Amino acid sequence: MTFIEDVLAENAELCEAIRTMPFNRALSDGTLPREAFRHYIIQDALYLEGFARALAMAAARAPEADGVRQLAQSAAGAIAVERRIHEHFIGLYGVSAECFATTPLTPVCEHYVNFLVATAATRGVAEAVAALLPCFWIYRDVGWAIHRQADADNPYRAWIDTYAGDDFDAAVEAACTLADSLALSAGAQERRRMHGAFAKSALLEWMFWDSAWHQHTWPNPVAGPAGYAG
Repeated sequence: MTFIEDVLAENAELCEAIRTMPFNRALSDGTLPREAFRHYIIQDALYLEGFARALAMAAARAPEADGVRQLAQSAAGAIAVERRIHEHFIGLYGVSAECFATTPLTPVCEHYVNFLVATAATRGVAEAVAALLPCFWIYRDVGWAIHRQADADNPYRAWIDTYAGDDFDAAVEAACTLADSLALSAGAQERRRMHGAFAKSALLEWMFWDSAWHQHTWPNPVAGPAGYAG
């Protein structure tokens, strides 16, 4: 089995939980509350900046020219494709530049970004790519699953079409091919780290959508009991 086949088999139940979690079920049938999606899309746009930075850092450390080129192109492509959908909804919801700039990353978003950047900066390229891969693969998986069920007038149709589209599919396939190639040349210990990195990022994907569903923010112990607000 390839690396991709292995990690997908290992994380099959988690991926199914992501496809069927309340946020994505409501996204699919168009009943997702507007404020929950607004919360999500702002955080996703903030996350994208860190994700692209981690991709660029991994590209700078790639040992071969093909890996450098692919990771650099993936960084540019991720920004271009996803920024379009973020700008569409952020504009639709009337989020000002000041509001966006002053919105802090939620605890989950900050943790996810820090994990990706730290992995790209301090671990091997293979492990960094494995950590970055769930954001590619899981978004396509969710996009495809929702696209099969969503009505044409779904208010989140633009989001659905983006992640079920050919451009994003090509980016996912390229990332999977690179991960498989890196795994083939990795030693046993490094492959174990790749599996662990993929699993952690996959869990963080679930946590990211769950946080958006509940519209979590940082706790304020002064204002009330400790714990997530929202």
